[in-house]
Amino acid sequence: MDKVYEPHAIEQRWYQHWEASGFFAPVGEGAPYCIMIPPPNVTGSLHMGHAFQDTVMDVLIRYHRMKGDRTLWQAGTDHAGIATQMVVERQLAGVGQTRHDLGREAFIERVWQWKETSGGTITRQLRRMGASLDWSRERFTLDEGLSRAVREVFVRLYEEGLIYRGKRLVNWDPVLHTAVSDLEVISEEEQGHLWHMRYPLADGSGHLVVATTRPETMLGDTAVAVHPEDERYRHLIGHSVRLPLTGREIPVIGDTYVDPEFGSGCVKITPAHDFNDYAIGVRHALPMISIFDQGAAILPRADIPAKYHGLDRYEARDLVVHDLNELGLIEKIEGHRLMVPRGDRTGVVVEPFLTDQWFVKAGPLAGPAIKAVEEGRIRFVPENWSNTYYQWMYNIQDWCISRQIWWGHRIPAWYDGEGRVYVGRSEEEVRAKHGLDASIPLRQDEDVLDTWFSSALWPFSTLGWPERKPELDTFYPTSVLVTGFDIIFFWVARMIMMGLKFMGDVPFREVYIHGLVRDAEGQKMSKSKGNVLDPIDLIDGISLEDLVAKRTQGLMQPQMAARIEKRTRQDFPEGIPSYGTDALRFTFASLASTGRDIRFDLKRVEGCRNFCNKLWNAARYVLMNTEGQDCGSGGSACSYSLPDRWIRSRFQAAVGTVTEAMGQYRFDLAAQALYEFVWNEYCDWYLELAKVVLQSGNEAERRGTRQTLAGVLESLLRLAHPFMPFITEEIWTRVAPLTGAFAPTIMRQSYPEVDPALADPEAEREMAWVMEVILGVRRIRAEMNLAPARPLPVLLSHGTGQDRVWSARSGPLLEKLARLESLNWLAPGQAEPEAAIALVGELRVLIPMRGLIDKEAELTRLDKEIQRLGKELPRLEGKLGDASFLSKAPPAVVEKERARLADLQAGLASLVAQKERIQAL
Repeated sequence: MDKVYEPHAIEQRWYQHWEASGFFAPVGEGAPYCIMIPPPNVTGSLHMGHAFQDTVMDVLIRYHRMKGDRTLWQAGTDHAGIATQMVVERQLAGVGQTRHDLGREAFIERVWQWKETSGGTITRQLRRMGASLDWSRERFTLDEGLSRAVREVFVRLYEEGLIYRGKRLVNWDPVLHTAVSDLEVISEEEQGHLWHMRYPLADGSGHLVVATTRPETMLGDTAVAVHPEDERYRHLIGHSVRLPLTGREIPVIGDTYVDPEFGSGCVKITPAHDFNDYAIGVRHALPMISIFDQGAAILPRADIPAKYHGLDRYEARDLVVHDLNELGLIEKIEGHRLMVPRGDRTGVVVEPFLTDQWFVKAGPLAGPAIKAVEEGRIRFVPENWSNTYYQWMYNIQDWCISRQIWWGHRIPAWYDGEGRVYVGRSEEEVRAKHGLDASIPLRQDEDVLDTWFSSALWPFSTLGWPERKPELDTFYPTSVLVTGFDIIFFWVARMIMMGLKFMGDVPFREVYIHGLVRDAEGQKMSKSKGNVLDPIDLIDGISLEDLVAKRTQGLMQPQMAARIEKRTRQDFPEGIPSYGTDALRFTFASLASTGRDIRFDLKRVEGCRNFCNKLWNAARYVLMNTEGQDCGSGGSACSYSLPDRWIRSRFQAAVGTVTEAMGQYRFDLAAQALYEFVWNEYCDWYLELAKVVLQSGNEAERRGTRQTLAGVLESLLRLAHPFMPFITEEIWTRVAPLTGAFAPTIMRQSYPEVDPALADPEAEREMAWVMEVILGVRRIRAEMNLAPARPLPVLLSHGTGQDRVWSARSGPLLEKLARLESLNWLAPGQAEPEAAIALVGELRVLIPMRGLIDKEAELTRLDKEIQRLGKELPRLEGKLGDASFLSKAPPAVVEKERARLADLQAGLASLVAQKERIQAL
């Protein structure tokens, strides 16, 4: 093995070998285990959320593969209708063209070309993360098989009356000219205004004051609503007001939606441009007046003054407010914070828009989906997320599934010249079914389906449905869905509804909901904040200048660049070093507790890189002491020392902890158990203890230790493989032959299981005693400032008969690891000399001080340390006694200062006690 651990020297080499060898495909006759990857957008690149989620899935997949399950991790990407179309339209804009210049067919062909040449970024990055997806089965939501499944589902739902076309209010992006889903709308609080406007009563008896954040929409008002029990206005219900600027009369209606305490208690109702108003409009059969075209400009309606026609909505707003003010109809204008919905692709304010769309009637599908979770056929982890699921499902609305773009699954509906609609799997099927010969022209619907429609079929369409293929029977229902909480509504619930409808069973047995990856301060990662980390940069490293350029290019708010650059230079003065994939994966696993958001700190990655180094160096030591040596695999006699029996027993405990944690989706606890065993027990203790046996034991003992060194290392590599696949494979191929194992890859080896025969509580108790004695001596060395290499005389007193047995048996271990000159028991009744003492139960471990130190020099050193701390303490105590500091400083800073004070006080007390002991010599 190379002297230094270099992840880049091994990672891509091993991944290419695994993929070329077909190791990711399901094999064997074990129980099926399947995870469907949440299909990333074909336009996408890997972000921290992907990397975290994919690490969790790969840990599960590798774990179950090694457990002997027939394991499938289904690969695939989503066609990402809006996002992909935007990418190609931007390319066309760069040469002065639009999609309309090309026409639909040529444009779609252009998108396919882009997909083939540039659409594989995220799948290449998934490979860099070590994701063991079965790439031979990779699917794309627009491939022929999935497209067939989409058409089949649409037609069947339509024939059952569960898909319909109607005029409804939707989220509309005025730049993209399409409806968008709630998930594609980001609502954030912004500063705006609240305009209070006077609407004159039609009978001239006064006016009502309404307040709005969008005064331009008053051109489409069709009522003013008041609460039916509001004493101020109840008598006006049924009367009318004259709508300013238009001259239309609109009624005053009573509706319990109105909050009498908010504003004036009067609400303008614009059913065609507000979701709440739309519901009121439906209840009261109000006219639905659309005032905007698809680009959010004012329509040339006869009941809207011509001066507003064609104006952008914000230009119209300014003119409407000006004209109302001129008429004396503005009561007041207030500053107002409000939630503003913007399209996540364009950044423009999304408009509630009344338009003809296709909808899925969700209610009949939701009932069985609710029941499946209530009956436990699907389990959410953590369980509390089921409440979020129920809340949405019990209040489910019909689902708008049509989008006014070209890239996607075109809706399988055709219209004749009279506007009659025919739905079928193809035009040929439609003509045959309805007796329409070729002389009757048919026009296919221009819209495509919402991307989430095809994603909802993912668990069964990827397995060959509507054909009944063997893999569909084998792997459906899938085992677990790993996803974020933000798409429980948009994806999880819809997969459950569609799976139950078309497969008659749930799509997965469990749903593991993970938290959001945040920065070290707990802030959400976003490009506008300049705190985004690219997982590939953590793997490969990146220079400061390249990192600054990456974070400041393509900002939607270019004015943020200077602040982002300053923060980046402050946080990463040397750029980001290369940590390698295994260190990043182990970091993610160590942070993956159920349901909680993850604070990602580079210090954790650095610690995990050190862990990889530790494992690498341990393996080099083992190989140096075992390769070419007799490790007992040929049947030679072995004798196992106390350390051998102890480490074998401790490994069984680690296996038990990791296995239990995996069953509970507690990847953090599994990673912690691995870390503690490898670092604290195997490396820090066992390797040192083994040296003693290898140097002083007989041949059978040395053979037993060599066998244990290699055997435990080989087993812990298998235990750690799901978390750190590359380093474990690299080391395993060298170590496995020493244990008699010959195989092309670790990933097809069995996962360790607890062997009760190797549990040795007695060895653990004895070894714990040995370790306590050694640590006691080491602690005294540190406190007394004694050189680590200096042999020390140690006396033992009191203690039990068991202490005497253990000390006699483990003398060589104690002498070597504690660096003892001698180890003797005081005779019963013999007086103890002046000594530093460590207690191990009833046993007193004594290190006589006389002659070990220069008394005067040590007292001088201690006095200086005591004086230094004595000066520091009052300053810190004064700071923490300052009410101004306590009130102004962040809580984290105050807590840090308090911890520092406690450390100083403890350190001072220890120094004073040490001085007193030395003065007594």
